[in-house]
Amino acid sequence: MTANRLPRKKAAKGSVLSQLIDIISGIFTPFIGVMAATGLLKGLLALAVTCGWLTPEQGTYKIWFAASDALFFFFPLFLGYTAGKKFGGNPFISMVIGGALTHPLMIQAFEASQAPGAAVEHFLGIPVTFINYSSSVIPIILASWVCCWLERKSNALLPSSMKNFFSPAICLAVVVPLTFLVIGPVATWLSHLLANGYQFIYAFAPWLAGAVLGAMWQVCVIFGLHWGLVPLMINNMTVLGHDSMLPIILPAVIAQVGAVLGIFLATRDARQRVLAGSAFSAGLFGITEPAIYGLTLPLRRPFIFGCVAGAIGGAITAFSNSYAYSFGLPNIFFPAQMIPPGGIDASVWGGLIGTGVAFVLACVLTFFAGLPRASAAPGAVTVAPASANDILAPMSGSVIALEQVPDSTFASGLLGKGVAIIPAVGQVIAPFPGEVASLFQTKHAIGLQSDSGIELLIHVGIDTVKLDGVPFTAHVKEGDRVQAGDLLIEFDRQAILDAGYDLATPIIISNSDDYREIDTVASSTVEAGQPLLSVSH
Repeated sequence: MTANRLPRKKAAKGSVLSQLIDIISGIFTPFIGVMAATGLLKGLLALAVTCGWLTPEQGTYKIWFAASDALFFFFPLFLGYTAGKKFGGNPFISMVIGGALTHPLMIQAFEASQAPGAAVEHFLGIPVTFINYSSSVIPIILASWVCCWLERKSNALLPSSMKNFFSPAICLAVVVPLTFLVIGPVATWLSHLLANGYQFIYAFAPWLAGAVLGAMWQVCVIFGLHWGLVPLMINNMTVLGHDSMLPIILPAVIAQVGAVLGIFLATRDARQRVLAGSAFSAGLFGITEPAIYGLTLPLRRPFIFGCVAGAIGGAITAFSNSYAYSFGLPNIFFPAQMIPPGGIDASVWGGLIGTGVAFVLACVLTFFAGLPRASAAPGAVTVAPASANDILAPMSGSVIALEQVPDSTFASGLLGKGVAIIPAVGQVIAPFPGEVASLFQTKHAIGLQSDSGIELLIHVGIDTVKLDGVPFTAHVKEGDRVQAGDLLIEFDRQAILDAGYDLATPIIISNSDDYREIDTVASSTVEAGQPLLSVSH
């Protein structure tokens, strides 16, 4: 592949919602660990302030707060890079767009536009609606997609000698203004529509408004639409002296925390358990990004269960006429802000009950039905129709980039390009019709060659050769002919985990140099026998 040609990833197969979730979770995956760490630090700072150990005016607090808030404040900058990579473009161009959205000059313009009687600014005669894009998610993702599309078109038209300079210049000159002119007003319109819709429903039936807001709050957070409700909350505090939305949001937040606890209790994957533990801790303090983008959204069911539990908890809270009397971040300390001037009454207890129900329900549903389960019988998988250039998933589980595998030999691509799966089921099936080219004596790895010439290595776990084959059972031998879906290897997941080994399974195309493009077509989770990779000459 030439340096000037940008590969275009194939869209993941499935519904529009599945593809959207795959895009969002894929963009956040590279910095999930850092996000969990900063979220935990932010929560600990909130605890320190609540307990009186620190004050926001102290230098110690300011430095640690800067460390904890930098990722969230400059979200568009980081997301610009990862979104650019996800959409197959130059990530540094989209990263610059994210920097433009959070540039101090633009934030100052937003603040100035909020002043009464502020003059409307224009871009080439077109009125500009300034918005504070710090911590926003969807605007930069949409802008990155447009940027990558425009970059491909520009590269196709420009001569090779001009691409490296003129293509980025065209993208920045067009997409940055387009983002401020189009995405800003659209986001503002949607936010106002959301706020007015809530007010209409709450006036009609408080419990229904609680159910709708409780169910949709985290969805709105993902799309950045929740900012439309924040001015309404502040206005309620100013005019009425209390607000009904914040207590309803609390069950929605805590429900995602409950879902993460369900994952922590149900999973046998050591790495997933560690991430769930840190996300749970951060979530208790109201920082749910690590939980949502790192676990519940990629796994889908836990996120849905969290939204359902949030709806039920929100309905109970709203039915109890719970109010917040000061503005704050919904977390485990927030109920103190729900106590009315006359003291604790039924409205406070109703809010606590609604929050508790949401937490327990999300946890229980996720524990029993939130994670992929093993097949009913060995090798009983549904194999999707595939072309000679398709590689089906040899196992069910979570899909991760090869670069995330904790082994430099695989992560560096030294053995070839590919992807990795953290298996949810202890079975390996044939990903295409072909032949068993090699089978390691310890049965932890197998080499296959497809009828079309694809050479594939499947290596179950990291350093599992040291187990000397004990947890592995091979159902084939070298030279055997296999069809897609045939059972190749069975392994004891728990035995491997108990022995202290990582289950990440690299799936490597050994003859990668024979192919011009190798694309991952699966979403963040995949079932055995469904499309995983696609190659083209």
